[in-house]
Amino acid sequence: MTQPEIVRYGELKPCRTAFIDAHTPGSEQKENFTIIGAGVAESPDQHVHIKATPGFNIGAAGQPPKCVNSLHFHNTAEVFFVLSGKWRFFWGVDGDAGEVILQEGDIFNIPTRVFRGFENVGTDYGMIMAILGGDDSGGGVIWAPQVLETAQAHGLILSEAGVLYDTKKGQTLPTGEQPITKLSSTQLADIAEIPVHKVVPDYVARYWDMMALAKNKPCQVIGEAALIKDKPGFEVELLTRGSIATDAYINPQHEVLMVMRGHWRLTWQDNEAVLNPGDTCWIPPNLAHALKVCVTGEASLYRISGTGDTAGLTWQDN
Repeated sequence: MTQPEIVRYGELKPCRTAFIDAHTPGSEQKENFTIIGAGVAESPDQHVHIKATPGFNIGAAGQPPKCVNSLHFHNTAEVFFVLSGKWRFFWGVDGDAGEVILQEGDIFNIPTRVFRGFENVGTDYGMIMAILGGDDSGGGVIWAPQVLETAQAHGLILSEAGVLYDTKKGQTLPTGEQPITKLSSTQLADIAEIPVHKVVPDYVARYWDMMALAKNKPCQVIGEAALIKDKPGFEVELLTRGSIATDAYINPQHEVLMVMRGHWRLTWQDNEAVLNPGDTCWIPPNLAHALKVCVTGEASLYRISGTGDTAGLTWQDN
């Protein structure tokens, strides 16, 4: 039987050339991580830790203070929770339609087809963990036109095939391959500009609110009837000490455990492993397993389960 696979936080392999803004001043120090699935990286240098295809992708972004991830959008879900640091998320074609500050443990299900960017506004290197809808993430990343223009001025060209070429390294587009076409003014006019009073209550959940709700049972964070109502092809729960079952359970879907706080003992068959903050664990379908908090103190983890729903645009509860 297939066994769980664990990616330790300290063993994550970063890529600094994963995206088109890798040379852009203010963004050149960001690090991207592809933990489970193909992800959306545009560079062959991106390391993939676990090549499972659970119907969603798991990744991460690490950035020093004042480092910015440029404006882009996706056609499937992009969910972030803050593992460490303090982060400003902003959105809109020009990045000025709204913004929200997220602290450690907070989670944000950013609506699809809305330009978004994020910046580490803390005092130390920070890490945000990501869940992307679909095995192919809906066609990758769609960049704001100004991002492509700035990147080209700094030597990077993205092809229509989604491959990044660095002219500073002497790379050129292959014969017959064209640079990606920027969105037109007509296309930009169709991109939603969602006001902040709509985004924050509908798409953001705060860590300590979720911890209170998870006191006796798992807090349903993202799902059809959860705090954040969406059907992105996966569901998200927050678990803490009092909300875990003592007996082993079987999940018929792919399951991913992402530890926020504390140390958790995972057992299956005659095996066990301790999961630590920042660790990510993929559990194959139909494998009996159990969780237990190892030590006293604050303990929390996000549990992501596939649902079989088609990954696509943000679901509207009508």
